[in-house]
Amino acid sequence: MMQGEIKEGRGGLYTVRDAQGQEYVLRAKRRFRVDGMTPLPGDRVRFTPRPGEEHGWLEEILPRSSLCLRPPVANIEMMVIVMAPKPIPDWLLVDKLLIMAGLQHIKPLLAVNKSDLDGGACAEAARATYIATGMQVLSVSARTGQGLEALRQAMKGFFCCLAGQSGVGKSALLSRLLGVELVSGAISHRISRGRQTTRHTTLLYENGLKVLDTPGFSLLDLPPDLEPEALPGLYPEFAPYQAGCYFQPCLHNREPGCRVIDAEQAGELDPARMARYRELLQQVTTTWRNRYG
Repeated sequence: MMQGEIKEGRGGLYTVRDAQGQEYVLRAKRRFRVDGMTPLPGDRVRFTPRPGEEHGWLEEILPRSSLCLRPPVANIEMMVIVMAPKPIPDWLLVDKLLIMAGLQHIKPLLAVNKSDLDGGACAEAARATYIATGMQVLSVSARTGQGLEALRQAMKGFFCCLAGQSGVGKSALLSRLLGVELVSGAISHRISRGRQTTRHTTLLYENGLKVLDTPGFSLLDLPPDLEPEALPGLYPEFAPYQAGCYFQPCLHNREPGCRVIDAEQAGELDPARMARYRELLQQVTTTWRNRYG
């Protein structure tokens, strides 16, 4: 058997690339379905090519270091979250993606595309919002090339995935970063939302980068098994304060003696992000209480 990683999967066929860059089109064995395993782009696999036959066989999925179900990818090391002034930024989606990255121990980076449209105002708002998380925020523009070299350097050495709303320009960014032509989306002026153009997740290797091009999306549900007590630990900005909370564990909601609430009232934590945290806390709490139907 040979080893490689899945570049993409379409119609029950998987394109796998080996260490030398050779690509093979494979079928997955029936036992994957029986075992409830779905091969994903980014998966490291063992496979058997069939010389003289149209397709070989995908034999084994090697252990994963990370797993994201939306977008459905495996073994990601860096999640590049892309937002833009247009379509209207979905800050709650960014917070959810940060939580998903934290759960999978994936390094997050926020790239604010189309910064030429507003002179970088959206990027500055993002920096102010997330400065306490320690996440790097870059102001970029696929159209003008602004900030692309800084983004390229930040992504080098990581297996990366771009995620975010449809229409924020993920494919346009990848086209500029990788030097390949990808289909890019347009904005629906009637509803001010993105039109999704990337239909399949594809692993790309160009210009020293290794990136998955994924479909955009505007909805994301947190894992149903996420315990409410685990949510505060996924907010890095809480770390300097939460050890001093009177109650342990503390949800930083309405508890007396909460140092995180004290920091919020002192202006040390972003109030809008705190409001979204409590919104997500309510969602997670409700889902957890109803987990058994």
